[in-house]
Amino acid sequence: MRSLLILIVSLLFTYNAFAMSADGCGAGSCADCHSLTKKETITLLGDMVDKVNHVEFAEIPGLWVAEVEKGQNKLPVYIDFSKQYLISGNVIRLNDKSNLTRERSARMNRVDISRIPLEDALILGKPTAKTKVMVFTDPECPYCKKLHVELEKVVKRDPEIAFLIKLFPLKMHPNAYEASRSIVCNNSMELLEISFAGKPVPPANCDSKAVDQTLALVAELGIRSTPTLVMPDGLVVPGYKKAEALLALIGEATAQTAK
Repeated sequence: MRSLLILIVSLLFTYNAFAMSADGCGAGSCADCHSLTKKETITLLGDMVDKVNHVEFAEIPGLWVAEVEKGQNKLPVYIDFSKQYLISGNVIRLNDKSNLTRERSARMNRVDISRIPLEDALILGKPTAKTKVMVFTDPECPYCKKLHVELEKVVKRDPEIAFLIKLFPLKMHPNAYEASRSIVCNNSMELLEISFAGKPVPPANCDSKAVDQTLALVAELGIRSTPTLVMPDGLVVPGYKKAEALLALIGEATAQTAK
């Protein structure tokens, strides 16, 4: 019995000596005992990826995150400290439910905003506003309708923010394409809001190709859903957001462009 007690105490002492701290390592920095170079990552991943752009310690203890490319896709993947396991998928931070994988992926896949023509865009807010955010919307999309209400709140709270709205009709909404053409032909926010209200929009009265050009562009940019916002720094933010979240996102993006 005495021998067993000594063994247990010994094991506990050993465990405490090597126990991981909150950041996944012992008393020192993870860099003191763990390293993974870009060259080594390329060797580890082999033909699973086409290119490795960056490697760093992940927010999750015990992992590195590698920013890689495969085909046309840029995505983050995770490698454990033993260098034996690859983890690919969504990592959710529990305390605030943030999707760390999606956030990093969005930063990796910023778009060149100069590629987005704005001649056909509707303007919500002051045309002279200092900060402009692009919004891809579908006139029959229920979440686009909800977002539109939040956009109006944002421009009321901060007149130096304006939204440039591009019409991106989805195939799942049978009347959205013709409604989008009519809205663009008339450059009419009123017609967009009529469509959001579920009312019929009159037929297009011009031969503008702007909607077709937008459909081709979003395919190139990798934008696949509505609503989708493109921040001043090129960050692509899909989905509905409330006004407070939008103001925070826009503030972060503006700070990035100012660097």
